[in-house]
Amino acid sequence: MANEVKLPRLGQGMEAGTINKWLKSEGDTVVKGEPLFEIDTDKVTQEVESDFAGVLLKIVLPLGEAPVGQTIAWIGAAGEEIADAEPAVAASARESLQLVAEKTVPASASAPAEAPARNGGRIKASPLARRIARERGVDLRSLRGTGPDGRIVAEDVEAGQAAGPAPVAARSGEVESVPLTSIRKTIARRLTAAWQAPVFQLTVSADMTRANDLVARARELDPEVRVTVTDLLAKVCAHALMRHRDVNVQYTEDALLRFPTANVGIAVAAPQGLVVPVLRSVERLTLAELAAARGEVVGRARENRLTATDLEDGTFTISNLGMFGIEQFVAVINPPQAAILAVGATVNTPVVRDGAVEVRPVMSMTLTVDHRAVDGAEAADFLRTVKQFVEEPALAL
Repeated sequence: MANEVKLPRLGQGMEAGTINKWLKSEGDTVVKGEPLFEIDTDKVTQEVESDFAGVLLKIVLPLGEAPVGQTIAWIGAAGEEIADAEPAVAASARESLQLVAEKTVPASASAPAEAPARNGGRIKASPLARRIARERGVDLRSLRGTGPDGRIVAEDVEAGQAAGPAPVAARSGEVESVPLTSIRKTIARRLTAAWQAPVFQLTVSADMTRANDLVARARELDPEVRVTVTDLLAKVCAHALMRHRDVNVQYTEDALLRFPTANVGIAVAAPQGLVVPVLRSVERLTLAELAAARGEVVGRARENRLTATDLEDGTFTISNLGMFGIEQFVAVINPPQAAILAVGATVNTPVVRDGAVEVRPVMSMTLTVDHRAVDGAEAADFLRTVKQFVEEPALAL
């Protein structure tokens, strides 16, 4: 009997996904565990492996958006008959194909938008369109659907929110319109939500003399594993989080989730946008193990090969812009995490020690904290511990 291939849930909170590419064609043999299609969620773009073996009998949704759990294909024995696709599936497929076609047709050639279709008083809209409208406070009744039978799709919500006085047209060649990817839209939504949280910042400067010596020595001992300052910071922050467990939390409307281990996210400027892959149980890793794990996941981030699991369960984030020469900055928290550490460049700075002026390598660290989850004194005590560990890294190794 043929097996239904349904759009999988790849992470918590995922409601829909967009199929970008099928890696198999109808009639191809499929091996269980073999990559079958590529999906774009609101977090990552990744390949999805087949749960079944057999022949790809029919692709119901060639491209485009579908809700989690919807049938998108059938796999079975060669020549096997399959049941007709559900009407909802066919409609979604038509909508997806129309959206793809619209991207290749000039706006002037597009069909006029229809009023939002209603079904027994309920406005027809895709799951993703409903979610975006709910998050942004957009009234679906005010929109005109461009999908099949007047169905409202995500692009209609985006266009409706951006609607306003028409801008003055620029001369040809001056402006390039770059469509927002799902990941870029998600970044915008998450940063907007983070900016609404009541946060405060704390800043300290740390003498990096011993930390720099330790990193240099680690590279000498194991040249194949390139240990960085970010690795050392992740390690000392993990130990500080274990000492100050009230900072190692995620905030929810009903409770604070206090984690038993430090899962440290590293902010990465990837081609597809800012992503924060998570290194798990960092307090249990050696510096070399941590450097290897960080190098592997950052490499996959820059190659756009992260999975949803790589981005989940983070309890703390480090954002390091020191390599760009930035001496100090304020980072935006990464909800639902309660804190993020912004790290600047190490700068040779005159400091007073024992009554004499010396030049020392000094690094600025700014902690941004969600005040709903962590109080000022606890955050200050945590940052003081981080500073102590950075200046005496042997205490955390």
